[in-house]
Amino acid sequence: MSSVARFSIAPVRSLGLLHPDEIELTEWGVVEDRRFYLIDEHGKLVDRHGSGPLVRVATWTDPEARALRLDLPDGRRIDGEVELGEPVETYVYGRTAVGHVVEGPWADALEGIAGRPVRVVRCDRVGGTRSGNPASIISRGSLDGLARQAGLDEIDGRRFRMLIELDGDVPHEEDEWIGSRIALGSAILRVTKRDARCAITTQDPDTGIRDLDTLRTIIAYRGPIPDDSGAPKAMLGVLADVEVPGLVRLGDEVRVLDGQG
Repeated sequence: MSSVARFSIAPVRSLGLLHPDEIELTEWGVVEDRRFYLIDEHGKLVDRHGSGPLVRVATWTDPEARALRLDLPDGRRIDGEVELGEPVETYVYGRTAVGHVVEGPWADALEGIAGRPVRVVRCDRVGGTRSGNPASIISRGSLDGLARQAGLDEIDGRRFRMLIELDGDVPHEEDEWIGSRIALGSAILRVTKRDARCAITTQDPDTGIRDLDTLRTIIAYRGPIPDDSGAPKAMLGVLADVEVPGLVRLGDEVRVLDGQG
């Protein structure tokens, strides 16, 4: 049976990932995950679609999002308590994020990496713009299957920024769980659907530079799969709701609790 091999959370959307040894899954997901995001001087979202090198900045926040730390590529650390300024609303891919601008040195430190002036925003609620599916899951079997199709020895799972990476060796095993409940640690999740991938997955997870056409490769061997709106997408990995919150640790095995339904 597959077990947990890696967790990945991003305290600031599009910036560097953290890989804890355990996560506390709530109904909104991991409370530190994507609690902050960036906007430009016009209030528009800034992410890796236009500023890939943001991934080079390591980030950390506490569960209450009262502190924020950035470790920059040049070795500087920007660390301190979060002080909130004006309220803002931001369009985020069909949803609206509601939050407050964060006062302090973080925005200026990120300007050179983002390639433009930015402001840091803290979401007012845990989960940010999410209305469901706060957990994402991918198996290394699926990553290995994609690597073979791309003619590579391996593909780093960080490229897909999934919350939970499993060590299973069966390609797309997680697709078989759609409609089922699975147990991980003391948490119970209901796997709801496949995960539609975006262009960020074409970027190197260390540099943010586009280096692999993941989307064309996925579609070439899996075909375009319709999303909820019926639009054809490149699908890899699955999404899930948290039915029973709980603690999940590295090495915890997946237990399928029921069949589809």
